[in-house]
Amino acid sequence: MTAVPQAVKIHPADNVVVAVRPLVAGCEVVVDDDAVVLRDAVPAGHKIAIRTVEPGEPVVKYGFPIGVATAAIPPGAWVHTHNLKTCLDGVEEYRYQPAGVGVRHAAPLPPGALDGQRATPTFAGYRRRNGRVGTRNEVWILNTVGCVNHAAEQIGRTGAARFAGRIDGVFSFSHPYGCSQLGDDLQNTQRILAGLLRHPNAGGVLVLGLGCENNQLDELLRIAGDVDRERLRFFNSQEVSDEIEAGLEGLADLVEIVERDKREACPASDLILGHKCGGSDGLSGITANPLVGRIADRLTALGGDVILTEVPEMFGAERLLMNRAAGEAVFRDVVALVNDFKRYLLRHKRPIYENPSPGNTAGGLTTLEEKSLGAVQKGGRAPVTQVLRYGEVAASGGGGTRNGAGLSLLESPGNDGVSSTALVASGATLLLFTTGRGTPLGFPVPTLKISSNTEIAVKKPHWIDFNAGVLLDGTATMDRLEEDLFALILDVASGRALANNEKYGYREIAIWKEGVTL
Repeated sequence: MTAVPQAVKIHPADNVVVAVRPLVAGCEVVVDDDAVVLRDAVPAGHKIAIRTVEPGEPVVKYGFPIGVATAAIPPGAWVHTHNLKTCLDGVEEYRYQPAGVGVRHAAPLPPGALDGQRATPTFAGYRRRNGRVGTRNEVWILNTVGCVNHAAEQIGRTGAARFAGRIDGVFSFSHPYGCSQLGDDLQNTQRILAGLLRHPNAGGVLVLGLGCENNQLDELLRIAGDVDRERLRFFNSQEVSDEIEAGLEGLADLVEIVERDKREACPASDLILGHKCGGSDGLSGITANPLVGRIADRLTALGGDVILTEVPEMFGAERLLMNRAAGEAVFRDVVALVNDFKRYLLRHKRPIYENPSPGNTAGGLTTLEEKSLGAVQKGGRAPVTQVLRYGEVAASGGGGTRNGAGLSLLESPGNDGVSSTALVASGATLLLFTTGRGTPLGFPVPTLKISSNTEIAVKKPHWIDFNAGVLLDGTATMDRLEEDLFALILDVASGRALANNEKYGYREIAIWKEGVTL
């Protein structure tokens, strides 16, 4: 066991370090060649100056500026909202400066690790007619309009009990939209529902409509594209005498089909992971996010796909992603993705830097640049090979115009519910969700919560699936954590283990609302 550090310095160029645990004023903090006496008490995850920073000078973390000092900051001082501000403002112009990107290939494991499948890791998945592979074999109930939420939920509860043990589960996903929506709002609802309709984790889908809503099934199916119609049942509640019984009859038909599906050995490259952070703290960019970034490198090196979203949490770190673009066309797509979202905020008269959240700030994150530089680490070092607009499906395996396996950037806000749902609709079959503050949220697919610190993992074991905080407890190395997390991913993808969101029933969706409601 190694000694537990008081603070960590992330990059040699940094003029701040990050407290690993709460520190009291007057104590000496030694990090590498830097030693300072604290002038203030500093909470865990918060920053400490190790050199003098004059007003207007940049504060540097991760090797990049995270804002400028608003007052003189002496060595040993706490650095936070009282003496640091953002430099972000408005739409920018960018120039493509390709970085020498590539993924890190992990060292071989000892014999027998990961079931002896280090060279070609596999998982037991459900291969669908279109070639995509699911990690679960469930029946999903979707409603075209919020008016039938209650009926859909009742059908889901009754069906889950009636058909228990025959398939992996029956689940309904309610939402308040589908009627009185116009333009982009209606399209957003349709795109997300279409993504769920074609998702490989859904062996069958029951769609429950009302009949008079704007969101009609024909258009929904057109947007969904390649949907196996034999595994779809639909009815309008206005056209049947008992919508509950009609729904249960449809479920019975689907279960009879779906229960014939069997898991088969599939290469890890058939996985599509969605990487997300929520309730981040000052340790997220040191432990959990870099760990998930290693998984991104590992899976994409195997030919798999990883999707990263939360566009406003790229602001301030976007050049790191842009310069990893697999060509100028992808670079231009990333620029458009970032600047379009900035214009969206400005159009609604909101500053682009209106982030971090109160919980982030309490956890030690001061500016959006700081939050973004930590957040984008979930994408590792893999090349950015495609940009997906909201609701677009990932071109798995390098198909179409895709520039090979790699990292996809998906248009979505930072909101946990909206962005995680968007990841699923774009094809993610398992989510890796990092958190420092904790959240109970779960989504239609297995959602592995990875904590940045041990405190929240101990406090909320029913939320947290994997503790990356042990990296700073001195009880594990990053290499060991990577191996353990990758093994857990394969186990969960294979159905040998369940994520906590599945064990405790946390499954929901949220849809991005942008405009007018009639």
